[in-house]
Amino acid sequence: MRTLLKSNLVRILLLAASVVLTFLVYTFYDLPSIRLIPENLNQPSVRITDRGGRLLYEIIPATGGRNAVLSVANIPQCMKDATIAVEDGNFYNNPGVDVAGIIRALWINIQGGETLAGGSTITQQVARTLLLSDEVTERTLRRKLRESVLAWQLTRAYSKDEILALYLNQIYYGGMAYGIEAAAQTYFGKSASDLLLPECALLAGLPQTPGVYNPFTNPDLALERQKVVLGLMEKSGFLTTEQRVDAENSPLSYNAEPYPIEAPHFVWMIKDQLDDLYMSGQLNAEQSLVIRTTLDLSMQNLAEEIVERRIELFKPLEGQINPNVKNAALVVLDPHTGEILTLVGSADYFDASIDGALNMATARRQSGSAFKPIIYAAALDPMHVNAFTAATSILDVSTTFTTKDGQPYKPVNYDGKEHGFVSVRESLASSLNVPAVLTLEHVGIENVVSLANQLGIRSLESREIMISHWHWAVER
Repeated sequence: MRTLLKSNLVRILLLAASVVLTFLVYTFYDLPSIRLIPENLNQPSVRITDRGGRLLYEIIPATGGRNAVLSVANIPQCMKDATIAVEDGNFYNNPGVDVAGIIRALWINIQGGETLAGGSTITQQVARTLLLSDEVTERTLRRKLRESVLAWQLTRAYSKDEILALYLNQIYYGGMAYGIEAAAQTYFGKSASDLLLPECALLAGLPQTPGVYNPFTNPDLALERQKVVLGLMEKSGFLTTEQRVDAENSPLSYNAEPYPIEAPHFVWMIKDQLDDLYMSGQLNAEQSLVIRTTLDLSMQNLAEEIVERRIELFKPLEGQINPNVKNAALVVLDPHTGEILTLVGSADYFDASIDGALNMATARRQSGSAFKPIIYAAALDPMHVNAFTAATSILDVSTTFTTKDGQPYKPVNYDGKEHGFVSVRESLASSLNVPAVLTLEHVGIENVVSLANQLGIRSLESREIMISHWHWAVER
């Protein structure tokens, strides 16, 4: 009898061991290595700023969202305290694992109920986010055990401050914002280093359910959550009662434009240059970059207002001829350095009716009458045979020219009139077309193109280009 009992006991123990071993193999056989963490970090977005550091645009990666990495030293203490208070009050003392949470999950699982994901430490959340992203939606004992083992390993490989930095730089705060810097920019339009206590408390409450507590869509729920966080901070000893009450009563000012774009034509010029640097391997697309440009945003805003106002002035009153002026471009350079201070590529980037997205400051367009001074400059060159003077007379009468392809070409002045003999000075000042073509014929196209090249104009590379530009110009 005793032998039979022993035999049965051995069988039971072997069966139990087999079950446990099978469960352990099933749970941990494909457990990822914590060495993969650097490969799984969010790709940082690229911030393009003006010369004073003001944000012009943030280029968001194709996958993920807005992200920028900060060191622990650049994250305000109130943000660290609020996060620890709401997510893991025993963060600096625990081994990275919530033992009570695991026991609770195991007990619920044994009873046949649903395994809850709550109660995870900050370290467990880092493990889940960066190493078990494919299992985030699973609420099982297996996932809980896997993240607990990874959290235990993380605690031995990283310092607590490094783990906290991973959490604050990688966790999702809603609104396509990954990490506290992106969250601060999205919700408050400022850097994380400038966050105040009420703002820190609100942001610290978002990761649990960002969609529910998003202050843009659910401001009342966001404030309720903020009060919960402030209460936990007081309970944890991070705040006095007076500090908590002051923070609860402090008004919050949310960012009116979470994803702004300033000086869009200029921004896309910068982006094109970045793409070239990425393609050539001179820049690493995985790096967190802040591109500080030469643009002055205050001057840019003023330039945009001037363009808008000037175009408004061209709108005809009743009975007046419509000059049909709907668009403009404006560039301001520092004459000493050549730096671009302002670049307005069109009157309205988003107005398709005027092809607003086209950057008229850089696009190759017919030069129009802007090219006439170069023609006259070539004619006035004293080194030129039969050089003109400012007083040289030119006959402004209807004239037919023959183009290279043998077609007749008859330029007309803008006012539709003929002015007889006019001086070079008057022809240029009045932007007369017939005298300009006569002057071009006198000087020769090659000489004019040569002078244009000396002045830095490289778009006129042949007689054909020159002719097509000029024909458009005189017909205006």
